[in-house]
Amino acid sequence: MAIKFTGEFTAPRTPEDVYEFLADPNKFGPLLPEFESMTVQDATHFTVKVRVGVGNIRGTAEIKMELAEATRPQRALYKGRGTAVGSQITISAGFDLAPLPESTRVAWQGEANVFGKLASMAGGMLEPVGKKNIQKLIDGLRWALSMPVAEASAAVAQPVAEVVAAIPVPAVEPALDAVAEKAPHADGEGVQAQSEESLIQNGDHNP
Repeated sequence: MAIKFTGEFTAPRTPEDVYEFLADPNKFGPLLPEFESMTVQDATHFTVKVRVGVGNIRGTAEIKMELAEATRPQRALYKGRGTAVGSQITISAGFDLAPLPESTRVAWQGEANVFGKLASMAGGMLEPVGKKNIQKLIDGLRWALSMPVAEASAAVAQPVAEVVAAIPVPAVEPALDAVAEKAPHADGEGVQAQSEESLIQNGDHNP
């Protein structure tokens, strides 16, 4: 199942400053939705762990990320591949920068592909969850780029989720809850995944 996203926003910084932020895994990585932790291998490769929650399905995804394109100061493109709940996940996020008077236009494109158990079990819930998560990423990025460079660098080191949670995002939870009531529970093979690496978590459901 492939989910694509596009959009744009304006950042009150120069293209050079925006590029420096986007092309730094230590700044970009923590903005990924449901971020837990990350390990940086080098300037263009890092591995990030994020929480996965779709309806009754809970788990952790480990995604190997790469800065696949880096053209200063016009473009940055990340690609990632990983696993979660017995499924394969691939993602991409590209950013094209154009100078404006005293600001920069950021045009972004994203795509997520999910194969396997998660796609078959989650069904129609994947797209609204994906839209909510990409909105969190963009809101976090806009927030970070709206701050002075020094302050943004320090702030991103803090739990970004706490800040982004205060930013209004489209309300998709009611629709998700309605679909979740009809979705299969993560039992059977899903429970087996719990014994493998505790990918399925049986905690309370947080919409």
